[in-house]
Amino acid sequence: MFARRTHQSDSFSKHRAGKSVSKTKRSFREQSVSSRRVERATALDTSLPVGSNLTSPIITLCVGPEQRLFAAHEDVLASSPFFSAIIRGQFLESTSKRVNLPEEIPEVFSSVLEYLYKGDYYPRLLHNKRRNIWELEDTETNNGGRGAVESTVYHPGTQQALLKDTLLYCTADRYGLEELKRLALRKQGLQSGIQCSTILASSRYAYENTPDSDSKLRAHYLALIIRSRNTFKRSGTMQMEMERGGKIFFDLYVAMQVPFLVVHTVALILTAF
Repeated sequence: MFARRTHQSDSFSKHRAGKSVSKTKRSFREQSVSSRRVERATALDTSLPVGSNLTSPIITLCVGPEQRLFAAHEDVLASSPFFSAIIRGQFLESTSKRVNLPEEIPEVFSSVLEYLYKGDYYPRLLHNKRRNIWELEDTETNNGGRGAVESTVYHPGTQQALLKDTLLYCTADRYGLEELKRLALRKQGLQSGIQCSTILASSRYAYENTPDSDSKLRAHYLALIIRSRNTFKRSGTMQMEMERGGKIFFDLYVAMQVPFLVVHTVALILTAF
């Protein structure tokens, strides 16, 4: 999953194809619309009012403990069942169109809004048709990118840096945005040079913030740790996390004891999309 080894004892990797500026690339949204069933594509298009007349009222969103302000059209937010319920309930007889989200992280919420408007968030996920692979767009400014983006975001609740795509996945789950969950999971698989401590902290967060019925992100972490177990074995962080306990380590124990479950877990990741 993660490419390019940075520190021998504290990160892991596998080869990832380099970025390309080939014109054969297509964005995640374009690929989704062309390859998925009509009803799913229609749902995606409904949530992405790009090019339409955005004439619905503007809603102010107050995000995080520092109350950073965002603004979005009501119709755009309403594509999320979470916000649709808030809009119907809170604004039915109110003239103050303001939503307070004190528990959200501004950096994560900003990407959610970008997805709602554009169908993706930076850096975009592109499909290289010629090589038939998915890859993240080139973030170098001299190639038209917006500059490098951090793969982690500081989470005040855990007081740790967690993988941004994992935070986005869990946020999308709360907001009822299934396509965003799918996108975040696929993007996370393209990240590289992530430290073992970050992976373990993010996996714990994923287990604590997804329902037992949603196994995709959990299976992603199980397969990742199992494949790179020798690297994690050398990590002092792994021992510390195991001493803390948690459901993830029970699942790891079961998977490591039963070879079939290891194969099934990896297969689940490879066939999830």
